Amino acid sequence: MAIKVGILGYGNLGRGVECAIKQNPDMELVAVFTRRAPETVSILTEGAKVYHVDDAVSMKDQIDVMILCGGSATDLPVQTPEFAAAFNVVDSFDTHANIPAHFDAVDAAAKKSGKVAIISVGWDPGMFSINRLYSNAILPQGSDYTFWGKGVSQGHSDAIRRVEGVANAKQYTIPVDAALEAVRSGKNPELTTREKHTRECFVVAKEGADKVKIEAEIKNMPNYFADYDTTVHFITEEELQRDHSGIPHGGFVIRSGNTGWNNENSHIIEYSLKLDSNPEFTASVLIAYARAAYRLNKEGNNGCKTVFDIAPAYLSAQTGEELRKHLL
Repeated sequence: MAIKVGILGYGNLGRGVECAIKQNPDMELVAVFTRRAPETVSILTEGAKVYHVDDAVSMKDQIDVMILCGGSATDLPVQTPEFAAAFNVVDSFDTHANIPAHFDAVDAAAKKSGKVAIISVGWDPGMFSINRLYSNAILPQGSDYTFWGKGVSQGHSDAIRRVEGVANAKQYTIPVDAALEAVRSGKNPELTTREKHTRECFVVAKEGADKVKIEAEIKNMPNYFADYDTTVHFITEEELQRDHSGIPHGGFVIRSGNTGWNNENSHIIEYSLKLDSNPEFTASVLIAYARAAYRLNKEGNNGCKTVFDIAPAYLSAQTGEELRKHLL
């Protein structure tokens, strides 16, 4: 019997989840829930329906797992605890500093309802987190390095679009090759923020806008660009749509460590991703963890979990026997 899935939010991530469900025969999309007028939202899956978000709780008996596709700034801190009170849920909350508080809020709601909630699912946090944990456990003597890109940072792109005089923008995060090579060679360098990544911005200015002022405001923006070497290119809307319409991303998690009685032998563990579509890949990770949430709850588990708490076999549609035969 297929796992019945609901999607809350139908932006880039929600559409990615719908596509991922199509690739997983043990899953079925039942409904999409939106804050917009449902009749204005067109989905791809035949047989699934679009409802207003206010109707979601009335359908809790028809949905095994609700996948929450809102943003981490304002949506998920409210939505995940709220929906964990009625559903097994999975979210992609990615504000690293606020994960402990988010976990506590969601855990209280999920334990009270007897549901399973898995938070901060995606590739970072998510797949990168798991690889950091594995490599730290295996090489306790060593250093961690995480590089993001080359790829579009949706949060940084949004920050540029909020600058006065900007009509549209895309921002790419790019690892510094020299830093990456120094880490891969086992030199264990101490790297500043500026030494690890650069930022490249493609900006469409509004007619008559002061481009010098825009560039200065971007480059000096605290928490986003001030600590990085940042390049700003002014282009037309047509060029932006032609050359920068995708949402690629990726990156590297590297641990450089030593073993031996006197730490005489060096080792490098590296995990990398190269993604054509950041939201579609994130959606595919969410689907795997939705399967885990369903299975864990069927076994009587409840409360909040992270990717650290989920055994790998729970993610796969294959049986334990099949996994041992083909992947072990």
